[in-house]
Amino acid sequence: MPPVAGAWNRVQRAGRGTARATRTAAGATVRAGRAVGRATRRLTYAQGAGRTGLGRLIEVTAAHSAGDALITVSLAGALFFGLPVGQARGQVALYLLITMVPFTVVAPFVGPVLDRFRSGRRYVMAGTLFARGLLCWGMASSVVYGDTLSLFPAALAVLVLSKAYNVSRAAIMPSVLPADITLVTGNARVALFALVSAGAAAGAAAGLTAWIGAEWVLRGAMAVFLVSGVIAVRLPRHVDSPDPEEEEEAAPGWRTWFQMGPVVAEAMRANAAIRVQAGFLVFFLLFLVQDKHLQGLAPEITLGLLAAAAGGGGLMGAAVASWARSRSPQLIVLATLALTTVTTIVAAFFFTLWSAVAVALVGAFAQGLGKLALDAIVQREIGEEVRSSTFGVVEALLQIAWVFGGLVGLMLSLFTGGPIGLAVMAAVLAISLGWLVAGRRKRLRTRPERRPAPTQGDTKPLPNPF
Repeated sequence: MPPVAGAWNRVQRAGRGTARATRTAAGATVRAGRAVGRATRRLTYAQGAGRTGLGRLIEVTAAHSAGDALITVSLAGALFFGLPVGQARGQVALYLLITMVPFTVVAPFVGPVLDRFRSGRRYVMAGTLFARGLLCWGMASSVVYGDTLSLFPAALAVLVLSKAYNVSRAAIMPSVLPADITLVTGNARVALFALVSAGAAAGAAAGLTAWIGAEWVLRGAMAVFLVSGVIAVRLPRHVDSPDPEEEEEAAPGWRTWFQMGPVVAEAMRANAAIRVQAGFLVFFLLFLVQDKHLQGLAPEITLGLLAAAAGGGGLMGAAVASWARSRSPQLIVLATLALTTVTTIVAAFFFTLWSAVAVALVGAFAQGLGKLALDAIVQREIGEEVRSSTFGVVEALLQIAWVFGGLVGLMLSLFTGGPIGLAVMAAVLAISLGWLVAGRRKRLRTRPERRPAPTQGDTKPLPNPF
């Protein structure tokens, strides 16, 4: 056999061997994916969640969170990491301001609109997902051409639609909750799968952004949102409820804040303080690392460590919420604020890389657990006819608190180091905690005393002790 023919035969055999190995690896990957899918389906559909629709809601929310993570990582790469530190500060500050000002006006009106269309909640949720998919395609073009004038409004629209989805999802939770699962546990189950999905998507997005560019990650996010929109339409019909009668009116805009009641308002204020600290930590620690004021490891490793701590804290918060079945949500909210305050004080006195990691971990834990408890309080205390309106105001206030904390962190990173910045935030948290505890004690002291059970014929209800 000629040498050329022998070499060609060897090449053919090697190609066939490679093809067989590729098919084997692909088959193993598909089988592993199916096994993971079956195991995930068993977890999401456990305890009657498949029958009531909670399992399907978990799947939709996990896809929604994955899409949001893809957008966040791709925009972070486009707006921050490729720029000098000073220019990055300006871009981040502009993004925060453009996000906060219109969101303050638009977001509170999302809830009343959703309350007027309670009979079509599935389609409202699907619409927010489809619209975000189209916006991702537009943002991809803006990233390619460096058009920040169109990128920022599109990012704002994505944020508002994301909050609209969260409002709808929180409002329908009681209608898909199995009988043997509490509100806190149900919210925690949804949050746990959403966090895992977001973490996996963020890791993939980071690698893909460096490999193929942020524009292709945004196009991938478009596909995720379109698929999740189809899943949302397939939610069970009982998540929809009859539209309100003509004489019923949802409280418009910020009027809902004054109708929440003391229990919801107290939980809201505590969560707002936690969100201020969360936004502060993101940008304060980020620019400390970029300015090389947080020594110990390489900047890339430090940022990865802080991100892992924040992700782990969120997962811990969801896990603890699923365990705290019968605990009072009000006490959980105050306990998370107290834990955050103490940790920030300790980190201010003993500021190192590892204390920064610890405060990021505890801050994310408190943010996750406190929000789940707040959701349970709203779902329990607020009637269905204005529940979406209430959640709309809650989401708006929490977003504004986070943005405000981010701006404070951005400004303090220009003038102070880690200990002073954390001390300022610790003072804010301590004042907020003291104010809330004093208000709670005053409310409990002055609440009406419980009267004996009404006798036959006396149908006057007992006063609400909260």
